[in-house]
Amino acid sequence: MRRTVAVLTGLCLMVMAAACGERGQPSSAPTAAPSASTERPVAGDHQLTLTHNGVERTYLLHAPPGYEPGRPSALVIALHFYPGTGSAMRELAGLEAKADKDNVLVAYPDGLGGGFNALVCCGSQDDVGFLTALTGHLVQTWHADPNQVFLTGISNGGDMSFRAAVESTGTYAAIGVVSGGYSGKLTTADSYVPKSPVSVITFIGGQDRYASTFQTGMQTWQQRLSCRPSPKAAGVPGVTHTVASCADGSEVSVYTLPEMGHSWPGATAGQLAASSAGLSATDLMWEFFATHPRKA
Repeated sequence: MRRTVAVLTGLCLMVMAAACGERGQPSSAPTAAPSASTERPVAGDHQLTLTHNGVERTYLLHAPPGYEPGRPSALVIALHFYPGTGSAMRELAGLEAKADKDNVLVAYPDGLGGGFNALVCCGSQDDVGFLTALTGHLVQTWHADPNQVFLTGISNGGDMSFRAAVESTGTYAAIGVVSGGYSGKLTTADSYVPKSPVSVITFIGGQDRYASTFQTGMQTWQQRLSCRPSPKAAGVPGVTHTVASCADGSEVSVYTLPEMGHSWPGATAGQLAASSAGLSATDLMWEFFATHPRKA
């Protein structure tokens, strides 16, 4: 199962992005101001590079107005859909207003060829290693708090968040997955789970063509980690919400939006925005991250 990537990619080459549906890139995205030639940890938007395995990788970094290099900041790394870019993810997720208020760093890496080597696609690059190296660089150079590093992503970026959570032991405190899932050949082994606690908040659209795959994946994740889900009030008619405490100390929060497709609920811009979903994934995952630092 490769999520019909080849077909959709072909369509994207023949038509404008707006006609590519859930896999198209947003038609426009804000650009980041370039950094000085020597990387300096200061507030503002920075277009940066990091060489991993001999390949120069690019990413946007937003440092909030209150950023001070001497004071550790939480870090959110946001991963785009396929085909996409860091700037497209920036436009869609709307994380910066939250980051500026709470003094949090936000990084938007670019996948090679428009995607990340996640669980069911895309590419063959060592993206787990790249994200681990990026996290280490931002901890060392930008003084991100190693106990408050979080991943979020949509679609291919959401799948990548699950893979990194499993394979980068001790790196991420929690992940926020939107319209993405825990599935594919790598996940068939019962042992394919985090070796240290990683909490999860995820949003699944009932009209998403992959909804059943995402739901099954979350059931498998929770069974393997001995989680016990129970229903919670979602505060939105029709939306279901379960919260589970897991044996390793992590927590899993699952929102299912029956009328939503392959989208980011509450987003007001971007190709995959679902502004009328009734809740904001950005708001809810931000609250979740704030209360789920890394556990020993």
